[in-house]
Amino acid sequence: QVQLVESGGGLVQAGGSLRLSCAATGIIWRINSMGWYRQAPGKQRELVATITSGGNTNYADSVKDRFTISRDNIKNTVYLQMNSLKPEDTAVYYCNVEIDRQYWGRGTKVTVSS
Repeated sequence: QVQLVESGGGLVQAGGSLRLSCAATGIIWRINSMGWYRQAPGKQRELVATITSGGNTNYADSVKDRFTISRDNIKNTVYLQMNSLKPEDTAVYYCNVEIDRQYWGRGTKVTVSS
């Protein structure tokens, strides 16, 4: 049974920074891609960033040059460093991990005040 434990959300002022973490626990042979998605109120869930097992990254245009995704393959953990946060970044952020199938975290709320 794989579980994803997210942490790091909270309230921050515009221009501030937050770092999200997501640790995968359980019986894990190999993690393929890891990523973050977000869902703002009244909107569909959207991709924020992904990182492959080889370290290749992909970002949504709206977060390029502000957010950085990274992973620790020993700890089975993915991180999202978010800088220069904007009110439009306010959303629930979900961790996603691909092993034998897709796994989702429960989400961590990020609120950016103007």
